[in-house]
Parts: sequence; structure tokens; C-alpha cells
Amino acid sequence: MSSFAVIIKHKTQPGKRDEVQQVWEKHMAPAITANPGHLAYFYCFDNADPDVICAFQQYSSAEASQAFLQTASYAAYLADAEPLLSGPPQVMAMTPVWVKNP
Repeated sequence: MSSFAVIIKHKTQPGKRDEVQQVWEKHMAPAITANPGHLAYFYCFDNADPDVICAFQQYSSAEASQAFLQTASYAAYLADAEPLLSGPPQVMAMTPVWVKNP
């Protein structure tokens, strides 16, 4: 089974990026840290747009990514973050071919 990755791009309501980050830190950071299915996670701000958040996520498998979406932590994040977002995220699913591990 090969690993699975996604790049997610969120557009926040104008000026709400920091609030979304606070919601992410409350719900997602602890859940991701504790989740063995997450191999890597990068939470990033777009340097060109103050209302854009991008995340790169690498999972042990596609199944692990789907299982994470069913967690209570993810549901709580969505409930708190969705009103602060301008719409659904753009999601690109990928299969990592080569990875440099630290």
C-alpha cells in the first residue's frame, strides 16, 4: 500500500484567516499529532493572498485519510471553521512518488 497525499486550499472570508488558524489549532493540531495515519502535515499561509490557507497532508494510505475525515475532531473543526470560509476548499489528491524524510 502506497502513501497518499492531498493539497487543500481554503479561501477564508475577508480578514478571517487568523480566526480559522485558531480553530485549526484548537481542533486539528492535537488530532493530527495523535493520528498515526498522518505521516506529514504542513499548514501554510499564502504569501500572495491574506485570505488563503493551504495544507499539504501525507497519509499512510487513502483509507487513513478517509478515516480521519470521520473523526469527532474533524467534525468539530468543520462546524467552527465553515462559517469563516468563503466556500468549499480546493482539494488535489496525489500519490507521492519520492519523499525526502528528515
